[in-house]
Amino acid sequence: MAQITDVKIPSPGESITEVRLGQWKRGDGDWVEKDELLNEIESDKATLELLAPAAGVLRVRAESGSDQKVGAAVAQIDTAASKPAGSGAARPMGTAAAEAAKSAAAEPAQKATPTARKMAEEHGISLAGVQGSGPAGRVTRADVEGAMGKQPSGAPAPTAPAPAAPKAAPAPTAPVIVPGSRGVRREKMPKIRQRIAERLLESQQTTATLTTFNEVDMTEVMALRAKHKEAFEKKHGIGLGLMSFFVKAACSALRAYPRVNAFIIGDEIEFHDYCDVAVAVGTDRGLVVPVLRNADAMSFAQVELAVRDFATRARDGKLTVDEMTGGTFTVSNGGVYGSLMATPILNPPQSGILGMHAIKKRAVEDPDHPGQIALRPMMFIALSYDHRIIDGAESVGFLKHIKECVERPERLLLGI
Repeated sequence: MAQITDVKIPSPGESITEVRLGQWKRGDGDWVEKDELLNEIESDKATLELLAPAAGVLRVRAESGSDQKVGAAVAQIDTAASKPAGSGAARPMGTAAAEAAKSAAAEPAQKATPTARKMAEEHGISLAGVQGSGPAGRVTRADVEGAMGKQPSGAPAPTAPAPAAPKAAPAPTAPVIVPGSRGVRREKMPKIRQRIAERLLESQQTTATLTTFNEVDMTEVMALRAKHKEAFEKKHGIGLGLMSFFVKAACSALRAYPRVNAFIIGDEIEFHDYCDVAVAVGTDRGLVVPVLRNADAMSFAQVELAVRDFATRARDGKLTVDEMTGGTFTVSNGGVYGSLMATPILNPPQSGILGMHAIKKRAVEDPDHPGQIALRPMMFIALSYDHRIIDGAESVGFLKHIKECVERPERLLLGI
């Protein structure tokens, strides 16, 4: 008699009610093990793994690419079905693999996801030596795959037999466009792109947005980076980039102009005694804005390490909903794409967003020799702000404060 266990859509976060199914990793009728990866579901903020709640025969009930409500049963597992011969029966383990499996089993449960733990056991990898990129340092499947790629070429091959190929259809490839073709095609907009579109339209309709501009002489910052580049990287394991200077300058300016760090909530202004700075990160799926919590208390190295980690996990769809929620101010660097000047759009309920742009050498008055012209590396910066809460004088003063901090970076050290 069949015993059925439903495979339900988990909740990615409190505000998310609908997700989109990715490609099934296993086909209808395949045998699956407990905690095996079945699908990767996409919400408007993050990508989550859909794992098998039990071992048995999989019955797919929803198509890849379909939108599903949180809690919906998208597949079933017949746990009373007999396990087919050769589909992962008990297998001998080499000494090294056995020891690694014991080590992995000894790890605390919260150290790794079930998929990561299973993969580590099968490939003889100790989780103790894998750096986790998940929440609270949890090891994910991508972390184990990275560790597999770092194994020496002489390492013994795993003794586990290769699993049967899934019956799921292969991922679609990009179409080849023939010159002169007049074809038309449509594809479903990703959930995250839909959410971005909604948020941008909401921002335009619900805020009184204005943008003010200034320009920054990057000479001192670039000289400082060149002088301390090697020592900084040697000590902290990360290069000294521009983002840390602008994040720290933004925190200093937010302290001086607290309404830029505030929200309008109904007929009240909500002030924040902390600076949670969201950093815009571009991905193939769209722009995401993970948040640097208490950025004003972070060091330059901590900012650079966090931004690099965000960028890496954003590309892999591994950022969590919590990491992209709750910023009080945003910094966006369009300069990495070559943008010379642009007007960033507010991310409600935030009241301000700072836009960085490309550095170009321009002829300007030499600050050390008034009346003379010098060629200096210059960057245009922009502040878009909600005029309902921030006056023009405040916005100009805020941007001027950032300019002064970046042009004289010792101000950041002295807190002035």
